[in-house]
Amino acid sequence: MVKRGPEGKTFSTEQGNLRNLHSHKFSGLSNAKTIDIKDSGSGIQITTRKSKVSPHAVRSARTTLTIRNRSGPRRAFGVVAGLAKRGYRPDLRTAALARTSALIAAQNEKKPALPKKLRGRKATARS
Repeated sequence: MVKRGPEGKTFSTEQGNLRNLHSHKFSGLSNAKTIDIKDSGSGIQITTRKSKVSPHAVRSARTTLTIRNRSGPRRAFGVVAGLAKRGYRPDLRTAALARTSALIAAQNEKKPALPKKLRGRKATARS
């Protein structure tokens, strides 16, 4: 748990928590079905936990899907819609889409800033 001030929200850093909020709905520990979305360097990794697996199973209890870099936001929408269509936590659809889109946007290269045009007295002083 991460507490930021007396009136602020309480955040969580656990795995499988899409909004990083300390609440039962988004908790990656208390729910049987969780979605974890993170940046893996070569793309975005979406991990889902199978609900009817032994708590001791680690590797076999998770299914991983990787979206490669430069996929675009429509690809993210398709993956998240596919999760909701299969009935896998449709209530987390907007949170998963927001996190996936934010990670894709963070991976894009920034455009170089154009030099500002001089206006007013500065423009007349140059010419």
